[in-house]
Amino acid sequence: MKRLLVVLCLSLMLASCGEESTSGSTDTSKAAASSAVQTTSEKESQTTMNSHSESTISSQQSEKEFTMRIADTKVNVEWEDNDSVAALKLLAAEKPLTIDMSMYGGFEQVGGIGKTLPSDDKKIKTEAGDIVLYSSDQIVVFYGSNTWEYTRLGKVKDLSKGDLNDLLSNGDVTITISFE
Repeated sequence: MKRLLVVLCLSLMLASCGEESTSGSTDTSKAAASSAVQTTSEKESQTTMNSHSESTISSQQSEKEFTMRIADTKVNVEWEDNDSVAALKLLAAEKPLTIDMSMYGGFEQVGGIGKTLPSDDKKIKTEAGDIVLYSSDQIVVFYGSNTWEYTRLGKVKDLSKGDLNDLLSNGDVTITISFE
């Protein structure tokens, strides 16, 4: 009889623990669902903001040219059509993006953007005039060549290798990327 009473008491205790556990998991499920809804709302807001920013850029692009200056020299760039350039345009749409560059390796100028951009790095061989994204947050402009993993941004089209060498190999420069 005592055993039956003990088994009955233990069964009741276990049953009540199971109910609390179920209740707790329901609360957890409700919290997770609420969080998912909040996250979805935040994503929708971000998408709306990105669409607005992209339409602002589209509007600006039709009115102004996306340009780059090396020191005081405006250079003609053929920009890539990728997410990295789109993000760069977003940054430049707010205000001109001025980047202090430093000579590196005797064949390139490198400068930090101050923001991380989306990248799709691939091993490529660069040549004079190539503009690439390195490490998602640095722009590199080449006056020589190199092989490394980069994301292509564009290419300077109106300067010869000698002109680029003259412009980029005589000390640190500043580049400005903007809509003009």
